[in-house]
Amino acid sequence: MTIQGTTATATDIHQNETASATVERFQRLFNTLSSGNVTGLAEVYSTDIRFTDPFGTVTGREELQAYFEKVYTNVRSCRFSFAEVIISRDHACLAWVMHLEHPKLRRGREITVHGMTHLTIEAGRVNYHRDYFDGAELLYGNLPLLGGAIRWIRNYAS
Repeated sequence: MTIQGTTATATDIHQNETASATVERFQRLFNTLSSGNVTGLAEVYSTDIRFTDPFGTVTGREELQAYFEKVYTNVRSCRFSFAEVIISRDHACLAWVMHLEHPKLRRGREITVHGMTHLTIEAGRVNYHRDYFDGAELLYGNLPLLGGAIRWIRNYAS
């Protein structure tokens, strides 16, 4: 096994196995979160987690739980299709597609958002989580009135 041009050690292999197990827990967690159910964060995240997405940054597991409670309010359905996962030592990157139903977005019809997550893992817990996605694809392009204008601009520009 080769990692970044060097021969992998037993420690590297163990770190990848630990990271892989953490990533699996992470994927399961994100397909169980829902309105009224943002439990299970302690199984995946460290107490000092630093989370960032296009809408903000929170630090600490309690703040993250409060953030998710707010974000998942009124969500009818949210599931993730995880595609490629890349793990190198204590870092993981996951490509995903989110399938979301929210009554205030696209009249409650399902929307899809493509994104990428970067995780840093320490002692079997995620201590850094950053999501990369187009905020307009998730929110602005799916709001009444504003969404129609944004879709028109995108079609006009292409």
